[in-house]
Amino acid sequence: MRRNVPTLDRLPEFTSYRDAGCDVHPSCLTCPLPQCRFDEPGWLQREGRGQRDAQILEARTQSHLPVPQLASRFNVSTRTVHRILRRVDAERPVLIAS
Repeated sequence: MRRNVPTLDRLPEFTSYRDAGCDVHPSCLTCPLPQCRFDEPGWLQREGRGQRDAQILEARTQSHLPVPQLASRFNVSTRTVHRILRRVDAERPVLIAS
């Protein structure tokens, strides 16, 4: 290492980097996520909610479970289940009879 080079201006090759990972994966360099969970706070939670919502909708359409049973099965409130179902109804295209 050269002398007279401030520590803050060192090249990345000379910087000690500790690859400690996070709660998702033990190593940043081999992480399977498409982006770091710390780059955009909240995207990982949104992704998880999207998957959970899809599972709730699938259980509702295939098993015809009532809202309280869905809430119990997925460990959410009945209000959350109603919100998910309402969002799907709002996104469903409206057919206009001619």
